[in-house]
Amino acid sequence: MKKLQAALFAITAASFILTGCGKDEQSPVTGSDVVVETIVSEPLNETSVSTETVIVEVDDTIPPQEGMVRSKLTNEWIPKELYNQRPIAVMTPNESSAIPHYALSEASILYEANVEGNMTRMLAIYEDYALIEKIGNIRSLRDYYAYWAFEWDAIICHFGGPYYIDEVMARTTTDNLDGNLNFKGYPYFRSKDRLAPHNAYLDGTAIGEALTEKKIQTENRGMADEIHYNFAMPSTPNTLTQYSYAEAATYINMTGCYPLTRCYFEYNPEDSLYYRSQYLSGGTDGPHIDGANGEQLTFSNIIIQSCDWAKRDPQGYLWFGTVDSGRDAWFITQGKLIKCTWEKDSAFGATRYYDQTGTEITFNTGKTMVLIIENGTMFDYQ
Repeated sequence: MKKLQAALFAITAASFILTGCGKDEQSPVTGSDVVVETIVSEPLNETSVSTETVIVEVDDTIPPQEGMVRSKLTNEWIPKELYNQRPIAVMTPNESSAIPHYALSEASILYEANVEGNMTRMLAIYEDYALIEKIGNIRSLRDYYAYWAFEWDAIICHFGGPYYIDEVMARTTTDNLDGNLNFKGYPYFRSKDRLAPHNAYLDGTAIGEALTEKKIQTENRGMADEIHYNFAMPSTPNTLTQYSYAEAATYINMTGCYPLTRCYFEYNPEDSLYYRSQYLSGGTDGPHIDGANGEQLTFSNIIIQSCDWAKRDPQGYLWFGTVDSGRDAWFITQGKLIKCTWEKDSAFGATRYYDQTGTEITFNTGKTMVLIIENGTMFDYQ
């Protein structure tokens, strides 16, 4: 990405490069990428090579292409028309019979929480979905996931759900595409490579037609907070070194919170990403791979969020307190972890996370994994 930016910027930045080369070496670089280019000249003799190092500063507030803006979800560059487009929130099962998932690596935000029977399900928030032909598979909704979709003003995509979702789905402010009620061959389809119920998928290329038919507004309605996460610029990432209480966190094990799916994350310092693995099948664990592209799921930021919870009935259906404040959370990025607190003050309000001084934390550019855990359970890290 840095090389691409440098190439695009080179024509208009010739004078900037010349002044940059003469810049005081002690001056800090802020708000820009630093591209170091080494120029190799002809050999002076058989044993030596002449080299010249040129440092080029590329302003990372300038888009790589005209008309691009920073995403509210990831802070990555996106086409301007996507900025005001409402995302979709897709309900995805996570038991071993539901694997592999398709297009999960393309979600900007991924939530995970327990449902009945110690299973987890995930809510995938997609910002750019119109060209994705197979998303899922897709299962039934639980009402607490709806509140995480609301804070992005997302359109919920699901196949039914227990009666606990009825009240929240009936609200005039809730927009959803229920495959059980509106299954007319689009935007959902069933594959033939596995048995129901794990063979229902969403066709992102057909969702526009379905939204038009249901008269669902696709542009931002102004109901969710305009600014959700605070982001650091890519050239000046939040390394958490400003916190004296930050701890190393290069391996995150969620088995204590998710005993069935037991996901874990391993940090790769070469790309500053956390790689997700989990229970697969036959008692084995391994990389969580997207069946559409063969890529392992990775994240720049991980949030572990402790919530009040209860069992609703003998079947084990759960309730989570999604609108709350002062509860524990942990923010993990760049190989480190800090303990913090979270609050969400309304259905459409953003969940915000605060450090020990009460300052809102700063996320790094990229995808975020939000792990919702039951108050009283604990994870391991090292």
